[in-house]
Order: sequence, then structure tokens, then C-alpha cells
Amino acid sequence: MDNPASAAILTGMSDESDLLIVGGGLNGPALALAAAQAGLSSTVIDSLPAETALANDFDGRSYALALASQRMLARLGLWDELADHAQPMLEIKVTDGRAGEGAAFLGLHFDHAEIEEGPMGYMVEDRYLRRALWQAVDRCETIRHLPGCRVTAQEARPGGVTVTLEDGAQLHGRLLVGADGRQSGTAARAGIRRTGWRYGQTALVCAISHEKPHHGIAHQFFMPSGPLAILPLPGNRSSIVWSETDDAAQRINALPDVDYLDVLRPRFGDFLGEISLAGDRFTYPLSLSLANSFIGDRLALVGDAAHGVHPIAGQGLNAGLRDVAALAHVLTHARQRGEDFAQPDVLARYQQWRRFDTATLAGATDIFNRLFSNDNPLLRAGRDLGMKAVQAVPALRRGFIREAAGLTGDLPELMRG
Repeated sequence: MDNPASAAILTGMSDESDLLIVGGGLNGPALALAAAQAGLSSTVIDSLPAETALANDFDGRSYALALASQRMLARLGLWDELADHAQPMLEIKVTDGRAGEGAAFLGLHFDHAEIEEGPMGYMVEDRYLRRALWQAVDRCETIRHLPGCRVTAQEARPGGVTVTLEDGAQLHGRLLVGADGRQSGTAARAGIRRTGWRYGQTALVCAISHEKPHHGIAHQFFMPSGPLAILPLPGNRSSIVWSETDDAAQRINALPDVDYLDVLRPRFGDFLGEISLAGDRFTYPLSLSLANSFIGDRLALVGDAAHGVHPIAGQGLNAGLRDVAALAHVLTHARQRGEDFAQPDVLARYQQWRRFDTATLAGATDIFNRLFSNDNPLLRAGRDLGMKAVQAVPALRRGFIREAAGLTGDLPELMRG
């Protein structure tokens, strides 16, 4: 299909950029902004229309931003705009639960007061984060946004890359970045295969309003069918990420809102009083998906295009933003040394930095999900003993808190305090 809109956008503009970024979710514009700070120009090719990025209606989607991710957004000049819409996560409480038990037993309790840096993270609604990113992009003279455009072909050539849009227009750059999700066309066109599997689980995602305040506490209940996360939003609202088997999730999601809540309540408990839906409901099939390589010929992958993990630890977006920060770090330092930043040896530094971390995260979330998503009495007893042991050792507890805050490992410059 022809796309006359993209041809109109290109009229009178150069088709050459340092970075060609395919994907207009959150990681794509974040990378463009990070690259701009290093003096690199970007073109973000976005399949969604421009009005989607700037929509102000609350649809129920929110993100748990680790403290390291919040630091990055502050370094990109976005946090002043987001701060008033962000809910600090002051505590995390974890229980091995069953429907009807609610928050009866709390196996782990993490409190931000045990570390010096501040809240472990922040909850931010999708509409605010997306809008802040794209408004910053629009203000940046070195970033071009092409909404409503799709890439149909890509080719690495000596000194650069070329992509072809569906209307036949061609764009040229020095490095191609795939930020286009788990079904990344950028990776597929480069011949990069993926390793992974389905979990037989589907996440039911929504937001709720509740009678009692949450006090900035995030809850994680490990149910036999899958984890249930209750994450605090501004006001008396929370974001719900609720995993069930595929068949059960399909049946539950087909229910009217009243019946949907009737199924949620016994899993949720009554510690927040009466609950009601706030915003739309979504479902996402859960799987593990890792690209066999994060790089190719003048190509790098970030976010879900490189790795997709179970949401059990709420680290999906945080891992993507860490990719962005690491890639920006590598490109910036290569440019300062006068290197061609799209050369294989430079991109290998990015892959070496991020591949081990993401493989470790994928393995940990996979093991946790398999360990906790069952009702075996022996495993259940072992899990409870393990959580009690961690809770009893302050050093272990602080280690988990720092991990949740994204403060462990070799941090890219954008995420350092």
C-alpha cells in the first residue's frame, strides 16, 4: 500500500540521519533523545499515527519505572513534566497467596528507607510517559518523527544503511536500530532468529479505583495460576497485572465488567476496600523471547526487539531503557574517540554489556514463574521458608531492594546518580 503521508513528510527534508530507529513505542523516542545529547541525529519511523502518541485518555496501562530509569528520564529532561503524575513506590510486599486469602501472609517486605537513594521506583501512566517523550522529540531539531510509516526493506551498505518505506521512499543512515517489539521486522529482515517459548499464561491488565489509600505500597501475590501484581497509582488507584492460564484468562476477559471484578475480588482481597474498574482492560499472552543476537551488520536491537521476559518482576520497560542507555553510552564514547560507531567491534561492546544482563533476567523470571505458579505443597513450603530467610537477613533484603531499584551492575552514564 502507498502511504502518501510519509512522502509529504519527507518533502524538503534530508533523508540522511545518523540513526534510523524503527519503532515508535517508548524505547524508540527515548533512544533518539539520548542520541541527540551526544550530537547524533535520528529519524524515528513509527507505524502508529501521530495522534496515538499524544492521546490524553487513560486506558489503564501504566509502567513501574525503577529508580535507575527515573534517573535516565531526568537526564533526558523529562522528569519535571512527569513528576506530578508519578506515584513513588515506597514499599514492596510479597506473599505466596491463594484466591480468597488476600494479603493474609506477607513473606517479604521491602522498604525504600533501607537504601539511601530514595524510592525504589515510580508508577507512571502510559499516556503521560508517551506524551512527554514525543513532545520532547518534537522540540528537538535533530530528531525527525515519521508517524504512520512502515519499513518494507532494509540494506546495509559500505558506510551506512538504507531502509525503504511502503510508499517506496528511501532513508539513509549510519546505524539502523530495531525498537519494534517482539515481532521485530527489523530483526527478521536481518536474519536474526529468536529463542523462546510460551508459558501457557495470559496477563490480564487493568486499573482499578479503591476505597482505601495504598500508601505507595506495591503488592505481589504469587497465585497457583500465576502472579498478581497490585501497583500503586496516584490517588486511590492501582494498576493490576494478573496472570492466569490461557483458557481461564480468555473466559475471564470475556465477562462483563461486573463479573470480571467478581473474579478479581477473591484474588485481590479486601485490604483496599471496595474496588471498581478505571480505564480499559487488556490481555497479553506471556512468553519468553530472546533474539539470538542483539546486533547485525550496522544494526542494533533494543527493548522487546532484543528480549521479552515474563512480567513477574515488572522489568520489561526498565530492561529496554537500560538497553537504550547502554547503546547511547557506547555510541557516544565511540564518536568521541573518532570511531565509526556502527562498526562491528563497537556494536559488540553494546551486545557484551547487555546480553548477559538480559539473559540473567530472562532466566530468573522464568525460574521464578515456574517455581511459584503451582500449588505443590512441598514447593510452597520451600518458597515460604526461602522468603522468610531473605526477610530475616538485612544484607540480602537490601540487595533485593537495590536490584528492584535498578541500581546493581554496571550502570550506563544516563542511569547513574
